[in-house]
Amino acid sequence: MELVRKKPAREGKRQSAPYIFIAPAVLLLLLFAVLPIIIALTISFTDMDLRGISNWSAISFVGIENYRVLLSDPIFWTSMYNTFFYVIIGVPLVIISSLGAALLLNYSSNKLFRLFRVIYYMPAITNIVAIAVIWGFLYNVSYGLFNQVLLFFNTGPVPWLEDPTIAKLSLIILAVWKGIGINMLIYLAALQSIPKDYYEAATIDGASRTQQFFKITFPLLGFATFFITVTTLIGWLQFFEEPFVMTEGGPLDGTISIALFIYQAGFSYSNFGYAAAASFVLFVIIIIATLIQFTLRRKQGDM
Repeated sequence: MELVRKKPAREGKRQSAPYIFIAPAVLLLLLFAVLPIIIALTISFTDMDLRGISNWSAISFVGIENYRVLLSDPIFWTSMYNTFFYVIIGVPLVIISSLGAALLLNYSSNKLFRLFRVIYYMPAITNIVAIAVIWGFLYNVSYGLFNQVLLFFNTGPVPWLEDPTIAKLSLIILAVWKGIGINMLIYLAALQSIPKDYYEAATIDGASRTQQFFKITFPLLGFATFFITVTTLIGWLQFFEEPFVMTEGGPLDGTISIALFIYQAGFSYSNFGYAAAASFVLFVIIIIATLIQFTLRRKQGDM
């Protein structure tokens, strides 16, 4: 009888054990992810500024006024356009460049190829300020390396950071160069996990390298491509460091992104309620973009 009585208690402990193990992670998620979102949403309905941080009685509830002003702010719409410009051009370039680098480095594992893996990865771990200093010299109109090369071919100097459109493209080139490393390693790991038997069988059947890539390699990289696409898209929607360090949003707000717009509204103009409203709009955009990708991935899995 004692064994019968103790059995349910042991089963109860076993059932509660998983929840005990995940409790710290869930607590951290609630504390540093969910709670800030709720706080930001609350602040977005107020006129909170620097004065309101030290004196809560100075904060007033303004309803959807911040959102109304935000939607009529031309600089906000400029930042939206610039951000989508970055995403549409930058995300495909990062994915294609990362996959291309991974395919090249997957051909061999000797010391030279391992050295190139380190070289390709180094920009991902290099401080953005140091990168900005180097690329600032490269982009310099008067004595930058890029214009000196163009001058050698009798081509006029390019205003890399002075023209709004060219400045956006210049920041994209910098960000793509910086973002290849991590995604390349993910693709490289996925490539090395593909069994060699598939390629041997395809070679025996007379398949060319191009056919092997599209029929074997690319389909088996589906999950890695999905993961890289989601994370890269989220990162580019939050594009901040490059325009902040290189151009500060100029010239003429030509490179300002949504993330930089939020920073300037909150920390340059101390309008935290307005900045919170813009950040929540960005949050909604990221959620919608992520859900669309998961939906498309699920449909491809069903097919």
